[in-house]
Amino acid sequence: MPVGPTAASASGDAGDRAWLARALALAETARGRTSPNPAVGCVLVRGTRIAGEGATQPVGGPHAEAVALAEAGDTARGATAYVTLEPCAHHGRTPPCADALVAAGVRRVVIGHPDPNPVAGGGAARLRADGCEVIGPLPPGELFREAIAQQLEGFLTLVQHDRPHVTLKLAQTPDGQLQAPDGARWITGAPARRAVHRWRAAVDGVLVGSGTAVTDDPRLTVRDDRDRPTRTQPRPIVLDGRLRLPVGGAVVGRGALVITSHDATPQRQDDLRRAGATVETVPSLPGGGLDLPAALRRIARAGIASVLAEPGRTLGQALLDADLVDRLVLHVGGGDPGTVVHPAVHPASATAWRLERLGGAGPDLIAHLGRSRGPVVAHREEAP
Repeated sequence: MPVGPTAASASGDAGDRAWLARALALAETARGRTSPNPAVGCVLVRGTRIAGEGATQPVGGPHAEAVALAEAGDTARGATAYVTLEPCAHHGRTPPCADALVAAGVRRVVIGHPDPNPVAGGGAARLRADGCEVIGPLPPGELFREAIAQQLEGFLTLVQHDRPHVTLKLAQTPDGQLQAPDGARWITGAPARRAVHRWRAAVDGVLVGSGTAVTDDPRLTVRDDRDRPTRTQPRPIVLDGRLRLPVGGAVVGRGALVITSHDATPQRQDDLRRAGATVETVPSLPGGGLDLPAALRRIARAGIASVLAEPGRTLGQALLDADLVDRLVLHVGGGDPGTVVHPAVHPASATAWRLERLGGAGPDLIAHLGRSRGPVVAHREEAP
């Protein structure tokens, strides 16, 4: 087995952080492939050596702890388990991970983040009751816990707000236009467009409005540098109150989730279903448009915990106005850190947001704004 961090023989604070960092890296390999379950990493350590490790498998498969225990076998007895999320304490599709750790003889468990799920939570208490030493979860505001929370943002938003985590991405010119100048196809260059595909690879669904779906007929896939689809794909989602989406649209055959109005023509709904789409209905607003909170709840019911929204101006602004955006990513074509940028959309409250990252992607500027939980902190880095 490989040798890992040796600080304090993985028993002190520095050693614990190092092994949790390895668990975090393992969890990242599963991100975007496990919903509605969270992407979790687990490392089992005896002394300074790894006995077993693993990440959550796609839904229906084993959790990270079970993967690590299977790899460790009998060497799990007496080991310390480092887990990014509190082990589950309920029997769902799989048995409780807390019980599995105890049964395997794990003597100590270090937990990065608590599980807020009222159904599955409580693993730490169960472990303690069964004689395990439990360290953590890490306290709120601790930087390492915040890193884990960002990785788990889809799961945490789903549990706490009954909707997916929404990242709104817009490509615009510095003066706030959403169309490329001089009839060009792209606002941004190739490096920024590659960044979008990395975002898509990390989420469960890519959301657009009917205008984008009809005008551009996008595939909404994750593609590599040679423009080939990768193996793991997010689900396409279309908000289409009047069912304008053509039956032959590129996303329909991919099993798009189409959210429309209760008043949408039943025949059009049936046509799209026969073509491969899933059609769900939600109420319309009195002034027109879909009830967006209801639409996001429907998306969550489909097992989608994280969404990258790539809409036009109208839907993008509507999501912001309804306070349904958790992160705003602006790709500014031809911008640089000294550029005065006029946003194409406007967050409902300037004080509710903070600049997380400001970076370059080739000739373009990428700004990441997150919902503020504290003072404004910004740092520059090459994106993404």
